Amino acid sequence: MTFPDQIERTIQLAHPPERVWEALTTAEGLGTWFGNRAEIDLRVGGQAKLTWDSGDTAVLTVERLEPPRVFGYTWPVYGLPDGDPRRTYVEFTLEPTGTGTTLTMVESGFAQLPDAEEHKVAYSGNTEGWSNELSELVAYLDGQA
Repeated sequence: MTFPDQIERTIQLAHPPERVWEALTTAEGLGTWFGNRAEIDLRVGGQAKLTWDSGDTAVLTVERLEPPRVFGYTWPVYGLPDGDPRRTYVEFTLEPTGTGTTLTMVESGFAQLPDAEEHKVAYSGNTEGWSNELSELVAYLDGQA
């Protein structure tokens, strides 16, 4: 039995790629729409730490950086114990349009979870999570207008 390996979402934003890029790659942006606080060392191999008011944290490792078009990172798989070495890869691609930006987010690597329950927890948790987080990104950008 095979499991879905990736989550993909594409949204249209009424903001130029440079503004969307800032929301994705700065501590202020990440700490507003994707967590409650953030720190980021924006370079390949650098890390970002996201903190939520709930006490949850996530550490991202920057893997791809092509301003203002592509931002990619790895992060822990949702639902696995702390210290588990498996990671998923998240990549944001920004394409300018006549009225703003097409943002595509792809998170891949879920097929490395052969256990049905682990896969279900991670895949469904992140599918729901991305719906919420991308809505928060839109609200953050629209609130800056």
